[in-house]
Amino acid sequence: MAGPLFESLVTLTVRVAAQVHRARIGHLRTSRGDREIDLVVEGLDGQVVAIEVKLSATVGDADVRHLLWLRDQMPDDVADLVVVTTGKYAYRRPDGVAVIPLGLLGA
Repeated sequence: MAGPLFESLVTLTVRVAAQVHRARIGHLRTSRGDREIDLVVEGLDGQVVAIEVKLSATVGDADVRHLLWLRDQMPDDVADLVVVTTGKYAYRRPDGVAVIPLGLLGA
C-alpha cells in the first residue's frame, strides 16, 4: 500500500508545479504494456521531463530503463529524466538521469 500512496504524493506535488507553469502532465504506457513511465510533463515549448517514482532510497539500472528508452525515442524533445525516491541525497547518474528525494520537491 505504501508504494501507491508514495506515487500519489509525488504525482500531486508534480501536478501543482506543472500547473503553475501551464505544463501538461500525464503518464506513458505503450500499447503492448512493455514500457511505462509514471509521469510525463510537457512544457509549452514541447520539451518533456519524464519521471519515475520509486519507493526506495536506491536506484538501479532496471529502474531507469524506460526513461532511457524514451530519451532514445525522442532525443530532441526530452529535457530531463528524473527518478523521485525516498533517499536522502540528490545526484545525477552517469547515464544522465537525475535522482531526487521527494523532500527536495517541496512535499
